[in-house]
Amino acid sequence: MSLHAVVRLEQLAEHQPQRVQAGSEELVLIRQGERVLAFQANCPHAGAPLEEGVVCAGMLICPWHRAAFAVDDGVVCEPPALADLRRYPTQVQDGQVWVDDQALPAIQPPRHADARCFVVVGAGAAGSAAVATLLAHGFGGRLVWIDQERPAAYDRTALSKFVIAGEMPPDEVPALLDADDLRRGQLERVYAKVRLLDAGKRQIVLSDNQRIKYDHALLATGGKPVRPDIPGAQLAGVCVLRSREDAAHLLDAAEPGQAVVIVGDGFIGLEAASALHQYGLQVHVVSRHAFPLGKQLGERIGRSIKALHERKGVVFHGPTEVSRFEGDDQVTGVLLANGERLATSLVLLGTGVTPATACVKGMPLADDDSLPVDAHMQAAEGLWAAGDVATFPLSGHAVRIEHWRLAQQQAVIAAANMLGERRRYDDVPYFWTYQHGRTYEVLGHARSWNRIEYVGEPEKGDFIALQCVDDQVEAVIAMGYGRAMGVLSQRMKRPLSSKDAREVIDAWPELAG
Repeated sequence: MSLHAVVRLEQLAEHQPQRVQAGSEELVLIRQGERVLAFQANCPHAGAPLEEGVVCAGMLICPWHRAAFAVDDGVVCEPPALADLRRYPTQVQDGQVWVDDQALPAIQPPRHADARCFVVVGAGAAGSAAVATLLAHGFGGRLVWIDQERPAAYDRTALSKFVIAGEMPPDEVPALLDADDLRRGQLERVYAKVRLLDAGKRQIVLSDNQRIKYDHALLATGGKPVRPDIPGAQLAGVCVLRSREDAAHLLDAAEPGQAVVIVGDGFIGLEAASALHQYGLQVHVVSRHAFPLGKQLGERIGRSIKALHERKGVVFHGPTEVSRFEGDDQVTGVLLANGERLATSLVLLGTGVTPATACVKGMPLADDDSLPVDAHMQAAEGLWAAGDVATFPLSGHAVRIEHWRLAQQQAVIAAANMLGERRRYDDVPYFWTYQHGRTYEVLGHARSWNRIEYVGEPEKGDFIALQCVDDQVEAVIAMGYGRAMGVLSQRMKRPLSSKDAREVIDAWPELAG
C-alpha cells in the first residue's frame, strides 16, 4: 500500500467531486460526511472529467453524456459508460485524507455453470450494452454475439461528429468494450449476416446456412440508411453515413474547397454539415423545412441552430426537396423541386433509417417495420429487442426513438430480463448533438407541448428550454447548464413541474472557470 496525503477533509465540499493527484494517478474524491471515496478521475466512456459532474440520487453523473455510477462502489448504473469506475482505498486521519495510488481489485461476479445459449444479434450501441451487462452479471452459459462488421462494437456517434471532420481516422473510432471484457465468460464472436430469426423455433440461420439454437436472444440490429426513391440515388458519389467504411468512403471522395450537398436537416444531417464544413468543404443543406428540428426542439431553437450554421457559411436550400440526382455514372448535380440546380460531385443522404428487421420470421411488425416490445423490452417468448428496431411503450404511447444512449438503456434492461429479472423501461430518454463546437442536450421525449419556458436565450449562448404541457415538463433542451442537466437526468424519472425544474436550475449553477 502506497498512501498519499492529498487534501484536508475540510477542503472537500459534501457531495461535490474534487480532482486530486495521488502519486501518478489522477483521482476524483467524493465526501459523504466523514467518509471519503476515491475513483478514477475520468469517465471510462469518453474521458470526461468527473469532477465537473454532479452527485445526486446516490450516483455520480458524468458531465458530458450523463453516464451514472453508484457513489458507494463505482458500479455503472446507466450508459453510455459500460464499465465500472476503478475505486481506490482511502483513509481519513486527523482531518487529513490519504489515498492509495493502487486501485482496489475489480469485483468479479460468480460465474456458475449454465447450459443455456444466449444470442445477441448486432454489435452497435444496444448489442454492446447487452453483452457488457450479461458478462457483468456473471452469465456462465454460451453467449454468441453476431454482427456483419469486423471488427464490430465501436462508437458510431464519432462518425458524424469527429471522423468526417478530419479529427479522428475511421480506424481509430473508440471501441465500446475493452478487450479484457470480451475475454470473460463463454463469449463467441461470429461475423456473419443473419438470414433468418425464427422466434417460434428459437433458431437463427446465418447466410452460410449455419443454424444456432438459442434459449434467449436479443435483436439489436439497428437501422439501415434510407436511399430515397429518387432518380439517380444510386449514382457514385451519393453517400450514406452509418459505418466506418461509409465515413472512409466519404472522406476519400471529399476535397477541401469542393461543394457537398447534404439532403436532410435532421440531427445527422446537421452534424455532418458542421463536420464537413470543418473539413473545408462548401456545405449546402437541402431541407423540406423553413428551419431545422422544429418538430423536436421548437421554432426558436431551430431558427437559432440554422443561424449558427449560416454564420459559419453553410447554405440552406428550402423548403424544397430533391427532384433528381444528375449524372451518368458519377453524380454531377442535384436538381431541386423549386428549379434550382446545385453542381456537385458529392452528396450525403441524411434521409433517415429504417429498422433492420428483414430477418425476423413469424412476428408481427409495426407499420414502420419495427418490432413491438413490452415495457420489459420483450417481443416474444425468449426474444427481446432494443434500439432502433424496437417500438416500446413510453408514457402510455407506443414509440420508436433513434437515440444512441436510449438503445443502450433498453439493452441493459433486456439483458437483465434475459437473466430472469423483471425490469421495466422507466428511464429518461437522452441524446446530445455536437454542431460547430456547441453541444445541445435533450432530456425526455415530448410528443407534443403547448408552451416552452426559457432560461437564457438560445440566440445568444447557453440556455435551458422546458417543453411543457401546461405546467408538466415533458422534455428539457439545453446548451450549457451541465450541472443542472445532470440533476434533471435523474429528477425527470418522476413527474416534474416547471416550477420544480426552475428550482433545480437555480440550485445548480455552473461552476466558475
